[in-house]
Amino acid sequence: MLLGLNIRDIVLIDRLDLALRPGLCVLTGETGAGKSILLDALGLALGKRAESGLVRTGAQQATVSAEFSVGRNHPAHAILREAGLDGDGEAIVLRRLVGSDGRSRAFVNDEPASVGLLRELGESLVEIQGQFEQRGLLDPANHRMILDAFAEHSVTPNALAKAWHDWREAGQREADAARLLAASRDEEDLLRHHLAELDSLAPQEDEEDRLAARRTMLQNAERLAETLTEAIGEIDGNAGAQAALARAARRLERARERAHGLLDSAFAATERAAAETAEALAALEGVARQLDTDPRELEKVEERLFALRAAARKHQLAVANLPGLREQMAARLVELEAGADNVEHLVRATAEARGRFISAADAVSRGRAHAAARLDAGLAAELKPLRLDEARFRTVVSPLAEPDWGEHGCERVHFEVSTNPGAGFGPLARIASGGELSRFMLALKLVLAGTSSVPTLIFDEVDSGIGGAVAAAVGERLQRLGTNLQVLVVTHSPQVAARGAYHLRVAKSLAARETVTRVEELDEDTRQEEIARMLSGRNITAEARAAAASLIAGGRA
Repeated sequence: MLLGLNIRDIVLIDRLDLALRPGLCVLTGETGAGKSILLDALGLALGKRAESGLVRTGAQQATVSAEFSVGRNHPAHAILREAGLDGDGEAIVLRRLVGSDGRSRAFVNDEPASVGLLRELGESLVEIQGQFEQRGLLDPANHRMILDAFAEHSVTPNALAKAWHDWREAGQREADAARLLAASRDEEDLLRHHLAELDSLAPQEDEEDRLAARRTMLQNAERLAETLTEAIGEIDGNAGAQAALARAARRLERARERAHGLLDSAFAATERAAAETAEALAALEGVARQLDTDPRELEKVEERLFALRAAARKHQLAVANLPGLREQMAARLVELEAGADNVEHLVRATAEARGRFISAADAVSRGRAHAAARLDAGLAAELKPLRLDEARFRTVVSPLAEPDWGEHGCERVHFEVSTNPGAGFGPLARIASGGELSRFMLALKLVLAGTSSVPTLIFDEVDSGIGGAVAAAVGERLQRLGTNLQVLVVTHSPQVAARGAYHLRVAKSLAARETVTRVEELDEDTRQEEIARMLSGRNITAEARAAAASLIAGGRA
């Protein structure tokens, strides 16, 4: 709700501090008194384009501040938080400074802000009918949202949007998996080829070291064999160490009895030497047998070693890592083979997500169709008393082709009117005249009361071109609207003025040799006098005062 409007040095207003309250506020005054200046000033605070001509003559700058009070769940708080400003308090102050050169600065809660932020906040706080025709109800881009707010959906628009995004994400996952699968076909063929090579090679852990050692041994086998033969010859045979030790042992054994134990130690040592010599001989003969190999073994070992190292160079790693590479390739091949199954699973998941979206969209579509019928019927009931009995209003819900579906469902929504018998339907802003447009907006606001988060409505001369019973009907409807919202109306109609919860009069006066605009709130007596003036003109008669009193009393009934 708009709590107050503070204006400094705008056109004819030098200083104005205006306090506002809930309900229907009527602003009256003679033509040219400055009622439009008030709306221009408020428009500045709401982000309207600034012009140097708005600055009062002789002043360096003009200033306007608009203070609002909104609930903690109002969309304006989210706008503030997104802009990085404090959005937790209930009060929001929009302020605009305009210099005499036309340059302006904007502030939100005394923090510097952009004019764009001021405009975005203003659109969530005030709707002015009569100046900003392409906003709010008249903008077709808002019609779907307006109808959804009016509808009684079993599936909320948020749930519908979630179902849409779930479907889109599932489809994207499917497309990504299918693209990867297609790209992996060449990789799979190459992988199978490499894996077959490694399976044929069958590399073993530490095989290179073992083969290298065996190769070195085989390369020196002939020389080793010669050495072994010579060593065996030195130990074995009649002249060898083994035979010599055997002879020595026999002689010592024959002499032991005569030595009375002196040779026992030497005899034992000789026996041990003979045993170790036999062990050494057996070891040498074992090595000799190992060297007695296939003449082609060296060639085979070298071929195997060269094959392992060639495979390692091909895959740019060490020979010792070939077994691990083989395991990695096998695991990757399993992943690729599972890719097709995964794509099939994702195709089913996408189809299921699409089904959930269509189900949710169908429920929302039914809710919109029902709400459109209720909205059209509600408007039809309001138009006749507003002297729009020849006009027709309809809510058009048009199905969209599947490529055009979106998070808001499967149809487009827009409002159309026809103001004359036999005339075709068209957009509200184009078909209706100025006076008709204001009354259409009033009727729409009445039917849609309670669905909009905008707490303040302003009607600029909604009664233009009407009078009598029609003006009274307009006033009665504005009064009804004021029970739910804050409504400000600029009016020349006494029937409308009499319905106000409070009454502000705009007038020009001479102060310090300057003409200035003043705004005052009228009490019971001055209000009756103002409405009498509206009825009879400058010469207020007793009959006009009596009629004014009757209108005021009727407005309270």
